[in-house]
Amino acid sequence: MSRFRREMKLVPWVAWLIGGCVWLGFFLLMFLLPFSKDPELRNWPLVARAFLAALPGLPFVAWAGLAGYVNQDARRRGMRYVMWTLLATFIPNAIGIILYFILRDPLLAPCPNCGAQARQGYAFCQNCGAALTQVCPKCRHAVEPGWSHCVSCGATLGAA
Repeated sequence: MSRFRREMKLVPWVAWLIGGCVWLGFFLLMFLLPFSKDPELRNWPLVARAFLAALPGLPFVAWAGLAGYVNQDARRRGMRYVMWTLLATFIPNAIGIILYFILRDPLLAPCPNCGAQARQGYAFCQNCGAALTQVCPKCRHAVEPGWSHCVSCGATLGAA
């Protein structure tokens, strides 16, 4: 399964339902009003009228899908999902969605000891206290593999 398919499965069915209802409303509005009022449009073939009526609602389906994705992805990353969903939905011109993708946190990583979700960069698990990364023996700050000295206290790490 491709990554795109896995990510699309995050979008809840409610978001697709809302997008579909909005699209149907636009379709019926466009299909009934302009074609019944304008004598030239009444003579168009049915396929052309249906195609023209289907187009205006499609951006709203994409918008609802993106808002649902932002909600589920923010939950998965341990972020404030209600705030990000509201920002993505109500800030115009998709600026909220763009901001979400720029500012989102990295995915949570499971603790090797207890399996609890922990943010990347944490040195210890908040649930069981197990070490998630290598730490300085003197100040207990996280260090990266290959460092010879701790950037927090300057202690020699040796084989860290």
